[in-house]
Amino acid sequence: MPGQSTDSSLISLLAEYGKERENLIPLLQEVQERFQFLSPEAVRAVADHLDLSENDVYGVATFYAQFRFVPPGLHHIKVCEGTACHVRGSDHILEAVERSIGIKPGQTSEDGSYSLERVACFGSCALAPVVVVDDKVHGRMTGNKTQKLIEEEE
Repeated sequence: MPGQSTDSSLISLLAEYGKERENLIPLLQEVQERFQFLSPEAVRAVADHLDLSENDVYGVATFYAQFRFVPPGLHHIKVCEGTACHVRGSDHILEAVERSIGIKPGQTSEDGSYSLERVACFGSCALAPVVVVDDKVHGRMTGNKTQKLIEEEE
């Protein structure tokens, strides 16, 4: 979100946190929750607030898979790659999604319609393999079922 650093809600969010380094991860989590991703402006504002370099903030944020640096698509697709899902073919589902929408995990389609993410585990192993689209869990998925699901979203 361009201009996030001057956004009044970002400024008020920063004010809720002390300037201690231990606030870095919770602050990044809340910024992402509020704005859906970590923009360069937001990273700069967090770094300034905590008196850290932007490199320090990026170093921490890039270490954790939970943080995004591009806005998510209108439809956010998450494919579970936990053990149960993997054993039951989540790699084929991921390939089907990549072919269908033309992006790799961590990317957003050019038109902003879709974003794709790999997730370590949703905790829905009895439903494996699992795909989550816009926070709705779909269990016992296949590549074809996932393809149909995406077509329904279009």
